[in-house]
Amino acid sequence: MSVELHLPDLPEIPISLGPPAAGRAAQRVPWGVRLREALSAYLPLLLMSALALATWWLVAHTPVPAPTAAELPPRTEPDYQMRDFALERFDADGRLALRIEGVRMRHYPATDRVEIDRPQIRAIAPDGRVTLASAARALGNGDGSELQLSGGAEVTSTTADGMPLRMTSEFLHVFIVLERVRTSLPVTVRIGGSRIAAAGLFYDHAQRRLDLTGPLRAVLEPRGERR
Repeated sequence: MSVELHLPDLPEIPISLGPPAAGRAAQRVPWGVRLREALSAYLPLLLMSALALATWWLVAHTPVPAPTAAELPPRTEPDYQMRDFALERFDADGRLALRIEGVRMRHYPATDRVEIDRPQIRAIAPDGRVTLASAARALGNGDGSELQLSGGAEVTSTTADGMPLRMTSEFLHVFIVLERVRTSLPVTVRIGGSRIAAAGLFYDHAQRRLDLTGPLRAVLEPRGERR
């Protein structure tokens, strides 16, 4: 249906109402254009899906790092052993300060301690004074500055006055650098010709100190009969 409107003072404008004329063909959109429009609409979603898939694959195939050394449990077994060995340590001037010999030595990395069978220790102080120590076994730190002697332990040296000094016990804790010896087990001390049996001992050479815990039994050398 066609209707014409006549407006005053305006040219006649034909207005058509209703469906287009039967002869006009509907305009068709090519399939290529429709495909590009569809891809443009769904492209962000496809990209996000691909990114999520790539992230999942990367996480799933990333190798797990090996545990660091700090996470590993400490070893309770020795990491190395030596037989019929001799270790020497020298001071800053190149002089021999300490020599440790033994039948067998085991090093424990968890505590950095060494265990020695039948140790023979020779320590030389800066003033040239020699201290000897021996026992059936010894447990000490890595540098040998501290040794726990057990089983017929013996330490011999000289006092600050130059008198022979000998300490024997089933256990002696020796601090070589500090020149100290201590024990809480029965001990026998020989100073010159005197002999003292005690229940414990603390000896500090630098302070010229010898503490003995009772009960004590002593055989003292008379004056003027120093051997």
